Amino acid sequence: MSVKDLARLDRQTAVPSKDGRLFLDPHTARLTDLSGVRLLRCGVDTVRQLYRGLIRPEIMALFEKPGAMVDFAGSVWHSGRVGRDSGYQYKLQNADLGFVLLIKNFNAKLENIGPHLKIEVSPHAIDALSPERLQERMDFYASAVMTHVERNQCAVHLALDLQGWEPPADLVARLHCRARTHRDISGIKEIQWATKSSVYGRGETSMFGSAGGVQLCIYNKTEQARATDKLDFWESVWRRRDSFEAYDPDNYDPEQSVWRIELRYHHSVVQQFASGSIDVKTGEAIGTDSFAAFSAHLDGLWRYGLGQFKLIARPGYYEPIWTLIRDDVRVDVPVDSLVDETEYKRYYKTSRGFSGKNVELFLGNFVSLLARERVGAKKAFETLQQWDCWPVIRDHYAAKDMTERELYKHIKTLLQERHVRWGRAV
Repeated sequence: MSVKDLARLDRQTAVPSKDGRLFLDPHTARLTDLSGVRLLRCGVDTVRQLYRGLIRPEIMALFEKPGAMVDFAGSVWHSGRVGRDSGYQYKLQNADLGFVLLIKNFNAKLENIGPHLKIEVSPHAIDALSPERLQERMDFYASAVMTHVERNQCAVHLALDLQGWEPPADLVARLHCRARTHRDISGIKEIQWATKSSVYGRGETSMFGSAGGVQLCIYNKTEQARATDKLDFWESVWRRRDSFEAYDPDNYDPEQSVWRIELRYHHSVVQQFASGSIDVKTGEAIGTDSFAAFSAHLDGLWRYGLGQFKLIARPGYYEPIWTLIRDDVRVDVPVDSLVDETEYKRYYKTSRGFSGKNVELFLGNFVSLLARERVGAKKAFETLQQWDCWPVIRDHYAAKDMTERELYKHIKTLLQERHVRWGRAV
């Protein structure tokens, strides 16, 4: 059954408009106003570039001591082994640069040319480099790992971040797709059965489809970013960009949750999409052996994905939000600049950007060490205030309505408790 869009109207005049935010159901006369939806940014969240080649002999020496810090390609990397599920045996990781290199395919011999390398790129590296410069960086690492290098395929995740909308309670019932697997995780319970989706925790994450095809994920990005200590980075992105240029680019509201609609494409799906698509300028099939070659077609890939998953308002009609994000969103990719992109896109961490667990763990250990050395509360507090990380600690407790004086009393109480409970043997 074909699915139609509801009529789009201009909110001020109620006349038909291709970019109107008022949606009219012609049969029920029901109006849906999406003028409060703010499209913060749609971009590439993950790049996975595959390579074939022959591993250089000196590379395997980097993994003689798993967990060691090693010099590779002009930078320091963390070396280690990875699980068999990844398809590779070893990895080099530099989270500061934003790259993970998975090396030595489990199913290919070391001495043979094979698909021995996958490079995974994190969001902050993608955000800092144009597709061309990012491809150059990945190719550089590939050449440092292997000889006879050949690009194999790429996979991408596209993510839209928005405010003013939350997934409906009956999302699973109204999201139509062809997937067959379903996982439902809530607390410590896990149930699996044959259907089309998965819902995690308190309904903050819904996942449709399989990792080996096209996967749609809808989740609370604010909560996820805070839990992984990445909220400061994402807030800097949301304040800087807006995918819908007709609206205020500074429309991010830090007091409201950001929801993410993410499409994850396996490299085989990218290849299928490209094989069935023609470049209108050249008449040739779209190239997908590199992220740089494919980056110009990300808008088409976004709309293709939204055609694989359909959020239905009622039988035969799309939910208005689906029409809006399909037609109005454009995938944002960085462009080359005359200045150093990694410099002008710097951001700074704040106490708001993470859960504060590290602060409280530190304070507990700090007090325990002070108690062991019989340091008093006054000296302990003065020492804490002189530390470089004092502003983050102060702001964290201020957010919990605790003044500096109250924090001092809190430390004094903790010290007293340790002295009483553990005595001089502490």
